[in-house]
Amino acid sequence: MSAQIQIPSVGLNSAGQPISERQAWYLAGPLLLVADLVLLVAAIILFWQSAAHHIPALSIVGVICVIGFIFVWRGFTIVAPGRAHVVQLFGNYKGTIRQPGLQWVNAFANRIPVSTRIRNMETSLAKVNDADGNPIEIAAVVVWQVRDTAQATYSVDNYVEFVAIQAETAVRHIASSYPYDNRGVESVLSLRDNADEITARLSAELTTRVQAAGVEVIETRLTRLSYAAEIAGAMLRQQQAAAVVGARSKIVEGAVGMVRMALQRLDEENVVELDEERKAAMVSNLLVVLCSEQATQQVVNTGSLYA
Repeated sequence: MSAQIQIPSVGLNSAGQPISERQAWYLAGPLLLVADLVLLVAAIILFWQSAAHHIPALSIVGVICVIGFIFVWRGFTIVAPGRAHVVQLFGNYKGTIRQPGLQWVNAFANRIPVSTRIRNMETSLAKVNDADGNPIEIAAVVVWQVRDTAQATYSVDNYVEFVAIQAETAVRHIASSYPYDNRGVESVLSLRDNADEITARLSAELTTRVQAAGVEVIETRLTRLSYAAEIAGAMLRQQQAAAVVGARSKIVEGAVGMVRMALQRLDEENVVELDEERKAAMVSNLLVVLCSEQATQQVVNTGSLYA
């Protein structure tokens, strides 16, 4: 049982092409920081000399130094490990800075921080009907990471909420596509008996759903799987009955084998000769002894075998 998954369209640039991450132009910040401080010191000296010697031209040069200082200062960007900065200039995507440290970009550019750390997210406990129509409660944990910062920024409004909603949708779809229990049919995948296969399919479906947001799904695991409260008691009794039937089948199978072996040994060693009626009685007695849940009491027959 499967349904076609509709993938949202990704963000487009001014040329109508899908936006994908690329490296932005930037310069190392420490040297520019030193140069910027030199500009500030020069501006202070120029203003001081202009006031001391009444030279207006020095004030004009000082103003230019201050403007240069502000322009350079606005371009500094601190990139922390596990974080990237999307550079946007006048509404156009100019690239992404992933290199940690103090970097410098165009002062007029807008820098949008995007976390590239690995994240854990647990879906809320969802109540959904499985493939057999039984209400179950299911939840999963999703390990994910931003792979493409451009798509995460421009393709969706909020990529964190987008991943959360798509994860819950995928969990509900997987839960409704498979039965909770295969009921002894090994060829049927079930949520409880085939956890590895189910989580693999959940990861594949979720990867398809969130790829438009530039997100990579690293792993998914089911953290909660149970029948809903209204049918949990009935399903527990059903499982207990199935377990009792299975145990009884094993006991009967073993008892029949032991009776067959006893009759065969008696016949091979000529211990006693029994007609069909006595064999049937012996088989009946042995099965009662072997299959009984309580200890049986021995009855000593002091008369003839046929009495």
